[in-house]
Amino acid sequence: MTNESQQQMHLINHKDLESFVVQILIGNGTPQESAAIVAKCLVSADLRGVDTHGSNRIPSYMERIRQQALNASATPTLRQVTPVVAQIDGHNGFGFVAAHQGMARAIEMAKDFGMGMVSIKHSNHFGMSAWLVKQALDAGMMSLVFTNSSPALPVWGGKEKMMGVSPIACGAPSGNAARPFILDMAPSIAARGKIYKALRRGEKIPTDWALDKNGDRTDDPAKALEGVMLPMGGPKGSALSIMMDVFSGVFSGAAFAGHVTNPYDPSKPADVGHFLVAIRPDLFMTMDEFKERMDYLYKRVTESEKMSGVDQIYFPGEIEMITEEKRLAEGIPFADAEIASLNKEADLVKVEHLRVQE
Repeated sequence: MTNESQQQMHLINHKDLESFVVQILIGNGTPQESAAIVAKCLVSADLRGVDTHGSNRIPSYMERIRQQALNASATPTLRQVTPVVAQIDGHNGFGFVAAHQGMARAIEMAKDFGMGMVSIKHSNHFGMSAWLVKQALDAGMMSLVFTNSSPALPVWGGKEKMMGVSPIACGAPSGNAARPFILDMAPSIAARGKIYKALRRGEKIPTDWALDKNGDRTDDPAKALEGVMLPMGGPKGSALSIMMDVFSGVFSGAAFAGHVTNPYDPSKPADVGHFLVAIRPDLFMTMDEFKERMDYLYKRVTESEKMSGVDQIYFPGEIEMITEEKRLAEGIPFADAEIASLNKEADLVKVEHLRVQE
């Protein structure tokens, strides 16, 4: 165990964590099948080191259920639009469940027609986008994963929260000589979830992440959450966040233009929109040729000449995969306050507390 900002850190076995999350979800009215999907996706984020989008989201999700802002028992419905296009209505259920169904359908269409596209409306936050990329990779597919989100960024030149810190994600399989390509990034300098994580753990944040409500730079996560996130690359990050709103919000029929509800606000439905595409990699060459080319790209990237002070160059998604391997073997670190918050949810539905590794 180590100390981080005065809080003791504890390791949790991923299987114990997943079982614990499933029980809390079921205790709050989530069907077993849906609970298994949500828990797997959240723990996948914890394993990859994306703690901001992992099991620590459970308290906010459960509060949304209790306030009837999220329908835990909702079953998404699918409408086939063309042979390669479908739309899903999430009916205000878990975004994980609607997106899982959406990517599964996109993969099915891609197998038959080379590509498949699914638009999703009336959904909720679906955590880390990389789990959907991984779902496509497991089926041997390339993918694009877009979503919009609640206001956090100003448009370039503005000062009010307008666009979401909406991630752009995509992926492609590789051969045996390389790790797959997995890109999952926010259009802001840092994901907003990192600010919530710093707040939970009593940490300060870098001063280039956000502005407080007065428009001043701050290292206080509480003040940052009252203000706005800063886009990466100035107008470029702002434009990318608008792009996510076009494809995920405008296009789907979900909320857009600053009207998506914050996942930490249990007062009303979020109405998040998603946009998913699965693509078969062997459309223009054999799968073996594609994988050989991906392996070559991986080698060229990771073996390129390093700048001063750099020990290793990583492929997008590689650091997270290395973290996952480590955490599968050793456990997932949680701070005291995070464990206490999760155990409070366990008490509410009379579930055993989270088991901590000695």
